[in-house]
Amino acid sequence: MTHAAEAVRQLLLVEDDDTFARTLSRSFERRGYQVFRATGLDGCKEVLKTCTPGYAVVDLKLEGEASGLACVQELNTHDADMLIVVLTGYASIATAVEAVKLGACHYLAKPSNTDDIEAAFQSVEGNVETKITGRSTSIKTLEWERIHQTLAETGFNISETARRLGMHRRTLARKLAKQQVK
Repeated sequence: MTHAAEAVRQLLLVEDDDTFARTLSRSFERRGYQVFRATGLDGCKEVLKTCTPGYAVVDLKLEGEASGLACVQELNTHDADMLIVVLTGYASIATAVEAVKLGACHYLAKPSNTDDIEAAFQSVEGNVETKITGRSTSIKTLEWERIHQTLAETGFNISETARRLGMHRRTLARKLAKQQVK
């Protein structure tokens, strides 16, 4: 099995937004990566039948899928040395923690570009020099975190999330739309 250190810079991109996937693929190809694309967990499994990329970029919210977290788990199970970066417009502490627990080396909020992703691949070690901010968490941030934690718990099911949070589905949809996610 080929591991990240030995790989011929093969990258698996799991992204259901075709336009974004094409743009990111071309950018990585210009940098010398061989890019494989999948739109969800099934496609991810298909790619893994024929190769073991050293790198993966996984979108957290995949159309019709529970989440990209299942892909992260599958990729990490297939090769624990694979460097996996999760990209999301649904950034939250809850999903970041779960992504890292499942095997991601980094978690980036969209919009992120190829430079950001390559930097994430190269900085898999923790940094004890990271600044701790003194900023307290606002009510809006706490609400946003709770919404996204519940979204992750429900597999990004908007109706079930709204029910669990005790709010109307349309209210939740409006809150999500205001954040310009994905």
